[in-house]
Amino acid sequence: MKKVIKYAIGATAVIAISAGVAGITAYSLAQKVENSNELSFYKEFQTNSDVKMVALGARDVQPVDLTQAAESSLNSVVHIMSIQRSKVKTIQTRPDFFDFFFGDGSGQRQIQTPEQRGFGSGVIISKDGYIVTNNHVIDGADEISVKLHDGREMKGRVIGTDVTTDLALVKIEGDDFPAIKVGDSDRLKVGEWVLAVGNPFNLGSTVTAGIVSAKARGLGANGVESFIQTDAAINQGNSGGALVNAAGELVGINAMLYSPTGAYSGYGFAIPTSIMTKVVTDIKQYGAVQRAVLGIEGRDMGNEAYPDEIRKEQKELGVNEGVQVVNVLESGSATGKLEPNDVIMELDGEKVKTMAELQGLLAKHRPGDEVKLKIWRDKKEKELKITLKNVQGTTKIVKNADMELLGAAFREVPDDLKKQLNLGYGVQVTGVKDGRMADAGIRKGFIILKTNNVQMKTVQDLEEAMKDASQSPEQVLFMTGIYPSGKRANYAVDLSQSE
Repeated sequence: MKKVIKYAIGATAVIAISAGVAGITAYSLAQKVENSNELSFYKEFQTNSDVKMVALGARDVQPVDLTQAAESSLNSVVHIMSIQRSKVKTIQTRPDFFDFFFGDGSGQRQIQTPEQRGFGSGVIISKDGYIVTNNHVIDGADEISVKLHDGREMKGRVIGTDVTTDLALVKIEGDDFPAIKVGDSDRLKVGEWVLAVGNPFNLGSTVTAGIVSAKARGLGANGVESFIQTDAAINQGNSGGALVNAAGELVGINAMLYSPTGAYSGYGFAIPTSIMTKVVTDIKQYGAVQRAVLGIEGRDMGNEAYPDEIRKEQKELGVNEGVQVVNVLESGSATGKLEPNDVIMELDGEKVKTMAELQGLLAKHRPGDEVKLKIWRDKKEKELKITLKNVQGTTKIVKNADMELLGAAFREVPDDLKKQLNLGYGVQVTGVKDGRMADAGIRKGFIILKTNNVQMKTVQDLEEAMKDASQSPEQVLFMTGIYPSGKRANYAVDLSQSE
């Protein structure tokens, strides 16, 4: 026991002596630096001493736990299979020598298209079975099959779509489905952890993790876009799946990847919930998105890719950030309010640096909403209040035109009639009752060849033309065609609807 105590006392003495030496050494070094003419980094540069250290504290050096977020979100993400049935299509080819002798000389061929199947993902957003996905996942589908995480398979019904934002709302019948909690994408921060949940490469439920790489990213892919960029792996089949924060809340709908190879290479993009919630609410309530537009053509300030003359013009404006107004559209929301070379700096107190950010903020509004703009004009700040309008230049509710509005029945032109009239395509009116077709003077038998300069080959083509026209400023179908007698005719069909 004495030996042990002796050794312990000896060890203590060594430590004490070492500490004393260290103290003398430290004092000597400090004295040396103080007497030196060389300045330290912190004396030479004015650093920010108040910067908070990122991510991890001293007591918690573990990464963010994403297990609960993954478990909760997996149950809400579904696998979607869209089926396009086999169809007979007429295609136009260049007539050849044999066609004149053994065919009808028109160069037309009928082909049987194979059944096509596409795969993607969707997110259950309500207990009664409403699902959000991408428009491109279900576009053109004759049948939609939805497979839940628990293995159940159900038929899906399209409630509505919006090509401009690439969103679609689908419904499955039932109740008490595992709906995900929808979060606020505006609160996301660059560097925040997120999960991408979906069905890449048709593999089934898959979770990948990453961070938010950027916000309000514009790619020129959709009409309205303000993408969340993430480095969580997003691949083919992830489209329509969930982007989830660490709390397990939905913050985005995965939409696309940016890759030279077609597979993940570090860039994935999601539609923020700030846009998604507005779009699907409009689709459910009105059948069409109530889109507010500012009525301008604009460009980002300070883009290095611009030609020298544009950069010089922007430099002379006297401000570095914002959206430069290039043109004010006639009868738009900004008519009489904004002028060319105004720079939009803020909308309702939110800073605006790019057109994508401006689009993202406007996408939350409906026609009739009043917004406050802070702009830069004549090298001075100015505030304006503007009442937003729709693309038609009004604040009325816009509805998709239903085929019933036309008050007519249609079919594709039979082959014998096409041969008789030497036609390659057409949609024939087989019956007319009270409706917009009768109001325009169209009679039974009329063959529609073109609508708004688009060839009408199928009844679906006419439906698409109606949908596009109902959302256009004119809200008119301009039809050109022919009667079986050979008489040609042109009609204008009004699609405008009262509120």
